[in-house]
Amino acid sequence: MSDWKPIIGLEVHAELMTQSKMFSACPVVDSVEAAPNTAVDPVSLGLPGTLPVINMQAVEYALMVGLALNCEIPPINQFARKSYFYPDLPKGYQISQYDRPLAINGYVDIDLADGGTKRIRVRRAHLEEDTGKLVHVMGGSLVDYNRAGVPLLEIVTEPDINSAEEAEAYARKLRAILQYLGVNNGDMSKGVLRVEANISVMHKDDAEYRTRTEVKNLNSIRSMYRSIEYEIERQSKAWESGEGVKQATMGWDEQKQKTVVQRYKERADEYRYFPEPDLPIVEISREWAEKMRVKLPELPEAKRQRFVEAFGLSAYEAGVLVMEQAIAHYYESVVAAGANPKAAASWILGGLFTIMNANSFAREDIEHTKISASQFAELVKLVSNGTINKGTATTVLTEMWESGADPAKIVQEKGLAQVSDSGLIGETIARILTENDKMVQDYLGGKDKLFGALVGMCMKALKGQGNPQVVTEMLKQQIEAKRR
Repeated sequence: MSDWKPIIGLEVHAELMTQSKMFSACPVVDSVEAAPNTAVDPVSLGLPGTLPVINMQAVEYALMVGLALNCEIPPINQFARKSYFYPDLPKGYQISQYDRPLAINGYVDIDLADGGTKRIRVRRAHLEEDTGKLVHVMGGSLVDYNRAGVPLLEIVTEPDINSAEEAEAYARKLRAILQYLGVNNGDMSKGVLRVEANISVMHKDDAEYRTRTEVKNLNSIRSMYRSIEYEIERQSKAWESGEGVKQATMGWDEQKQKTVVQRYKERADEYRYFPEPDLPIVEISREWAEKMRVKLPELPEAKRQRFVEAFGLSAYEAGVLVMEQAIAHYYESVVAAGANPKAAASWILGGLFTIMNANSFAREDIEHTKISASQFAELVKLVSNGTINKGTATTVLTEMWESGADPAKIVQEKGLAQVSDSGLIGETIARILTENDKMVQDYLGGKDKLFGALVGMCMKALKGQGNPQVVTEMLKQQIEAKRR
């Protein structure tokens, strides 16, 4: 067992899906798709004489997040000026929150690999404005201010995470909560959700935390996981060798699969926070907070529990289905179309996910496949009522994925209906047993594993369309008749 224990805290930056920016009426656009510097205005450009105005929709979205994370909502919130030079913020500083954040002292419960749960405390969630985007070119850098000023919610945990696996579980659950609330779409590839990991290691004999590093701007959960694993190993070796660890801001090099030092870390007092003089204090009454609580939708944890209780799913099945809001919605639509809930879950988690993975199709895009929820429900019903067996259903599902055709039409046109005719099945079994008499005698002599091979041969002779239950039962009967 290692003498080193990882100590990890996460900072998640989530852009809020408001129509306008945090402190101006400038529209929010897709910062990846939109032409550079087409969504700017005097405020987001920091022109002299302009004044910020608080976007109250962003405040309400942030309140919903705070409440969903079981946070306390202080009655007094205040914005602060972070006097630290940002080359991609034209006014040269960032408006954020410091000692009076919007939400404090919350928590998220995560599932562990051993079946248990663990509570990850949320220290704070505060509002700020996002920065622009730098594009480095030969001889200099270009800047796109489309993203500058977009409402950004920073959610900070306590250092309660002790492995990359726990960090992944927390990040995935938080991402799902934000999606269910409708305040962030969770698209990390476009930077609307970014993670920063604060990582240190603690020796079993330590009484205090050791120096930490911060890995910035991780744009995928996979990158977060790998960077944490790398830093844990790197820091453990550095302490053991006597080299030690310096507090630093790190970046993740995806190609080299390693962290690299960007700069040695500044202290908080070097940011020179002070109350933002151009913005008023925000007072949040208990009534306002409760009004926001009423607006909260069914969140992933509650939906998972409902799937377990109402549909008879296992905790694992329900957990996977609710992790992506689009998956949960698709599943509920399949059940609403008349499919057996347990069977529908099995076919989504097994058959459909297998095909999606093979085609590199993101699970959150499930509703953009060629297979509608009603078509999928029809497939599940064809299996449940015995029209086709599971093997044939897999073939039909593949055809549905490629063509978008209705399953019943595919079954009819290709003659894939399950054979349950006992006469035909009986004749086929008799022929197989006659042709493989030695195998039958070996089975009767005690080689029980041969039964499965005989079933397979019968199913092959029936072109995979035999009713497995009927085939198995009649095969047993005919073999036992030979025993006598």
